[in-house]
Amino acid sequence: MRNLSDNWIAEGWVDFEYKKYLLLAYLKEVEKEFKSVKLYPPLAELIKHHQKLEELNKNSHQLKAAFPREIDSINFKKAAINYKDKTQEDEVMKQLGEIIAYALPQIKKQIDEGKSIYDFIEDQMEIEPVGLSAIYQKEGYALVSNGSSKDILVYRYKVDLFQNNLDKYRGIVLKYIAAFRKSLTTTCHRIKLDLIKKFKDLPNPSTWQINSKHDVPLQESLLPISKRLLLRHIVVK
Repeated sequence: MRNLSDNWIAEGWVDFEYKKYLLLAYLKEVEKEFKSVKLYPPLAELIKHHQKLEELNKNSHQLKAAFPREIDSINFKKAAINYKDKTQEDEVMKQLGEIIAYALPQIKKQIDEGKSIYDFIEDQMEIEPVGLSAIYQKEGYALVSNGSSKDILVYRYKVDLFQNNLDKYRGIVLKYIAAFRKSLTTTCHRIKLDLIKKFKDLPNPSTWQINSKHDVPLQESLLPISKRLLLRHIVVK
């Protein structure tokens, strides 16, 4: 799908109608994805764009800093670079204010739509441990069933600590292991025993069964939501 640059607000021609066209074209692509129940990466990108615009709206000085600047002169004695101001501040800042005021509610509307789809998918999903809960839950297995599919998809999960500019947070990495066909003998408990025999490094693995009652796009929705469900249920010390 068509993406919207992280710095779309300041790139290129600063004109309300032009930026409106860029934004609406992008949101139309997002809407197509949501109608196909494909939440990621569009939902995460929308949230990122909305947060950035809110920050710019609160800190107007950051708008000016977002623009590329031409070098006017170099002061070698002071080791300083003097820049030309390309923004024509009054007019450009006015345009940017109008663009942000228009864009924020448009993006928020799409975020709300994505969140309603997310909530619907999550509400119809079920998660429960397979067998007794393990003491060590930082690593283990997720057995994922998707709607009418007869397959049980096996993923090995690992909880990792990630860091961005503001904070540290936990996330889960999934690695695909295998697919098993559901049958009277191929149960989640049977699959767990097979995994214990095959992978000796996890003798008593934390194993979770995740089931979606409806068919959901795997990569774009089911797996990202499954990760969040896992994070809420496992205990990592």
